[in-house]
Amino acid sequence: MNAPTPHYEQAGRFATHFNALFGRLARWGVSVAGTAELSVRGRTSGRMQRIPVNPHTFEGVPYLVSARGHSQWVRNMRVAGGGELRVGRRVRSFTVTEITDPVRKAAVLRAYLEKWGREVNRFFQGVTATSSDAELQAAADDHPVFRISVRG
Repeated sequence: MNAPTPHYEQAGRFATHFNALFGRLARWGVSVAGTAELSVRGRTSGRMQRIPVNPHTFEGVPYLVSARGHSQWVRNMRVAGGGELRVGRRVRSFTVTEITDPVRKAAVLRAYLEKWGREVNRFFQGVTATSSDAELQAAADDHPVFRISVRG
C-alpha cells in the first residue's frame, strides 16, 4: 500500500509574486511584521533557494513553521539541516531540529496561529488558534515545525 501524499498547498501566481516582493523587501532590510528571507541549499540542485518566511519565537525559542505544508523548502531543510535567515545585511546562519512531539508541536502551532493566523489560517483546513489541543495535534502532521539554533 502506498503512503499518503504529504499535505502541501502550492502557491498560485499571485502568492508567488507577493512572496517575491516580501523576499526582496527582507533582502533590502525591510522586515514586515518580522518576516525574513530564508536561504536553504537545494537537495538536488545544490543551489541556495530563497523564500520569505515568518520566523516565530515561542517561549524564547525561534521556530520556522511551514503553513503550506511539506513544501520544497521543508524538503530541502530536512536534507540540508539548516540555512540562513536574512534581513538586509544581517544574515544569521542556523541549524534546525524538526519537532516531532505532537504536544510540543501543537503548542508552537497555536502560538504561531495567534500571531500569523490572519495570513495563514486558510492553509490549516479550519484549525485556528482557538481550536482544541486535539484538533491542533491532528493538524500537526500537515505543518512541519523546525526549532532554529543560530550558529555563533
